[in-house]
Amino acid sequence: MPEDKPRVGLLVTCLVDLFRPSVGFAAVKLLEDAGCTVEVPRNQTCCGQPAHNSGDKKNARALARMAVDAFSGFDYVVAPSGSCAGMVRKHYPAVLEGEGAYAQKARDLAARTYELTAFLCDVRKAAHVDATYAGTVAYHDSCASLRELGVRDQPRRLLQSVEGLTLVDIPEGEACCGFGGTFAVKYGDISGEIVRKKAEAIESTGADTLCAADVGCLLNIAGRLKREGSGIKVRHVAEILAGMTDAPAIAEGRG
Repeated sequence: MPEDKPRVGLLVTCLVDLFRPSVGFAAVKLLEDAGCTVEVPRNQTCCGQPAHNSGDKKNARALARMAVDAFSGFDYVVAPSGSCAGMVRKHYPAVLEGEGAYAQKARDLAARTYELTAFLCDVRKAAHVDATYAGTVAYHDSCASLRELGVRDQPRRLLQSVEGLTLVDIPEGEACCGFGGTFAVKYGDISGEIVRKKAEAIESTGADTLCAADVGCLLNIAGRLKREGSGIKVRHVAEILAGMTDAPAIAEGRG
């Protein structure tokens, strides 16, 4: 592991803040264990992705500028979400193109922003975590992590180092869960059918736990599993990697 102690700004994300704060605390632990100094800027807010995806360019630009200011001065910015990390890393430069000094600042921020597991593996060269989890875990690749950021092997590499954990693949694992941010609201029937198929695939693995790196996907899948009476627990990958699984799972089916 590198000997330097980088200053990392944690992009908490709206869903973590509002629905699953334990993920933020787990992310802090993992980053500190990896030798980082972690700070959570109090002036951060939404990354602007919902506005951007809905064509609301004015508010997307305003939120992007706020994020650029909030995370100025950090060596790295890390998010426990491929979706939000992808927004900053892949879309901010275009969103703030032509916005004077903010255009260059957006490019700079994009270059030092990472999804959590990618940062741990690719930047901090983490090969294992000090955690235990007794169970069979299926990992779901969110579309943003997999397609926008190319994050696939990193979370699996870290999960395989967790003592007592057995990792299994989900059939057609690259298929979307149907959340897609505002897609699930605009096209509820289509989203419902997509997540139904995803839930069936997860059940077929025999896993007792599902994990992923995006709370949006987890809430969507957990809701479906819950409605079907499944006993599968749903957790964010950071909670398992940090050994912080005392909090109730996102959904525990019949429980």
